[in-house]
Amino acid sequence: MNKVLLTGTAGFIGFKTAQLLLEKGYDVVGVDNMNDYYDVRVKEYRLNLLKEYPNFKFYKTDIENLEALEIIFKDHSFDGVINLAARAGVRYSLVDPFVYVTTNTLGTTNLLELMQKYNVKKFVLASTSSLYAGQKMPFIEDLPVNTPISPYAASKKGAEAMAYTYHHLYGIDVTVLRYFTVYGPAGRPDMSVFRFIKWIEEDTPITIFGDGTQKRDFTYVDDIAEGTIKALETETGYEIINLGGNKPYKLNYMIELIEKFTGKTAKKVYKEFHKADMKATWANIEKAKKLLKWQPKISLEEGIRRTVKWHKENAKWLKEVKV
Repeated sequence: MNKVLLTGTAGFIGFKTAQLLLEKGYDVVGVDNMNDYYDVRVKEYRLNLLKEYPNFKFYKTDIENLEALEIIFKDHSFDGVINLAARAGVRYSLVDPFVYVTTNTLGTTNLLELMQKYNVKKFVLASTSSLYAGQKMPFIEDLPVNTPISPYAASKKGAEAMAYTYHHLYGIDVTVLRYFTVYGPAGRPDMSVFRFIKWIEEDTPITIFGDGTQKRDFTYVDDIAEGTIKALETETGYEIINLGGNKPYKLNYMIELIEKFTGKTAKKVYKEFHKADMKATWANIEKAKKLLKWQPKISLEEGIRRTVKWHKENAKWLKEVKV
């Protein structure tokens, strides 16, 4: 493969995946609508770093816009597509479910339709561990995921189903990646790791939904990006593959690590557990090991240390970022 279309390029996972692809010598065409779901300054920071690479080209557009996407497909001959563009955020999907359907499901359909039209044969789709709500842990890929508890999760299931349809009808090779609680430097300001580091550094109380004993299978962003590229480079037919840390930790332990590396004590405010949140996540990653030769390398301790370090190095402009 030489040229890749990567959507959601200015997003958290998209940025790191694009960066690794560019360093591996790929030509990357990036697409992002630069929406303001969270502070755009973080997206601009990521995008400016990518623009330093000569093998990177960027289009500010939306995967909901079929006509704009088709112009891009006409202008470039893609070897593969990685769809990391998505409306993120479980809780906000209860406020505006419609935009989740139009971006996550319809947007994915737009890409698949253009892929079959322009004969692009490899598709990597970012999906979510949120689909496993109510299932037995550790979550394995062949579990039935028929009980999504948020419009976000439901819209991702719709994207997975549409990807299967295009695989069946047109022979597109599809790898669906279900990500588990991704964190790291230049992360999303709406997620707990970013918020907690910022708030603890600023001596602002942190808000915890529940008692902090809920568990997450935290996965460092570099590991996720590596797994995503391995999926691009691997012919799978149609496969759903978990990418996760394979070791769930309590939220309270993650907070303790932030306290350790910031050298500060968190002031905690507890609120009722949110009904759209999952109590725990835990990925079975045997399929990723077997098919992609992938497993995570960065421990939670090392990952939080690196993330706090990045926050300290960028404290001047991060001070203005809204969370």
